[in-house]
Amino acid sequence: MAETDYRFRLRDSLIGAQMLFVAFGALVLVPLLTGLDPNVALFTAGAGTLLFQVVTKRKVPIFLASSFAFIAPIIYGVQTWGIPATMSGLAAAGLFYVLLSALIKLRGTEILHRVLPPIVTGPVIMVIGLLLARTAVFMAVGKSGDGSIDLFPRDTALIISMISLAVTIGVSLLGRGVLKLIPILCGITVGYTLSLCYGIVDFTRVHEAAWLAMPNFVFPEFNWEAILFIVPVAIAPAIEHFGDVLAISSVTGKDYLKDPGVHRTMLGDGLATSLASFLGGPPNTTYSEVTGAVALTRAFNPAIMTWAAITAIVLAFVGKLGALLLSIPTPVMGGIMVLLFGAISVVGMNTLVRAREDLMEPRNMAIVAVILVFGIGGMSFGIAKITLTGIGLSGVIGVVLNLILPKTAKH
Repeated sequence: MAETDYRFRLRDSLIGAQMLFVAFGALVLVPLLTGLDPNVALFTAGAGTLLFQVVTKRKVPIFLASSFAFIAPIIYGVQTWGIPATMSGLAAAGLFYVLLSALIKLRGTEILHRVLPPIVTGPVIMVIGLLLARTAVFMAVGKSGDGSIDLFPRDTALIISMISLAVTIGVSLLGRGVLKLIPILCGITVGYTLSLCYGIVDFTRVHEAAWLAMPNFVFPEFNWEAILFIVPVAIAPAIEHFGDVLAISSVTGKDYLKDPGVHRTMLGDGLATSLASFLGGPPNTTYSEVTGAVALTRAFNPAIMTWAAITAIVLAFVGKLGALLLSIPTPVMGGIMVLLFGAISVVGMNTLVRAREDLMEPRNMAIVAVILVFGIGGMSFGIAKITLTGIGLSGVIGVVLNLILPKTAKH
């Protein structure tokens, strides 16, 4: 019996490592784009997943890791207030999820649809993707994210970025089995190999890094401006979380909305995000790639995600791994970002399409129009030293307009 248990644990640990492999490309992409430490992201993804399992009573086979929705506000926050202050905003975003979980517990899931309907969340998600379009193009042509510095020759950068983009698209369309679940990782691998051939990879950090090293944890510093800027961004991922729980429920055949309840999954997500932010990592979210891997492997045991989390935590202490990730040239990331940020906008459009909203109806048109123009145009409102701008402002204004504008009577 003991030998059988050992075999099951060994099998589960290997499947768990495979789940992390599926999530790995997307997991490390966020810190690489935002200037955060990839080793910290690995640690907080593992720790956040374990915390999520505790909150949900180890009933849901979900892995939590870096959220794409927060890339733009993290980049802006780091440039404006620094990493510690940005972390305070991200920690507050996690507490926003905790508040939502309490509301869901008291009022049911209807409160989400009432306050955050598709007519609000759809265009906010579109803004998240479109705001980053210029950054993706700059990096794809060999510039820094803000376009101010030429890092690599334009022609070389374009070849590398476009091939990285083509491989990512090709694998997502034509890949089979596990390969189809890791298009980002495939694109990074091919782009990195091509960069080696062009001789543009700098291994200085890799040589200097220790094999075993403590992740570069950063603790938050309270900043009201960062909090008010970042918290509204959590509006869109909150709705996506609800969809992810529905997805994993359909895969396993269990209703996780009832047991352990979406209020618990939302609470777990929020606490995991706050935990990550207290250590200097990006916010956590449920990963659809891992849900796809669960469907493919039929590995429904939540304990497998425990092994994936443990593997992530162990890898976080491998100093040379983080240094190797940081050596990935900008054009490789830029090529993948072209697809990634465009895909985020498409998700927003799809949210509106699936809701079958009439966008020519004056009320809907007003809400969508104001969200898009305020968000993409960079509108800002300030009171004293506190300023709302970008995604945060568009999210807040969308919620307010949805609540105050009268609905058109249906004939």
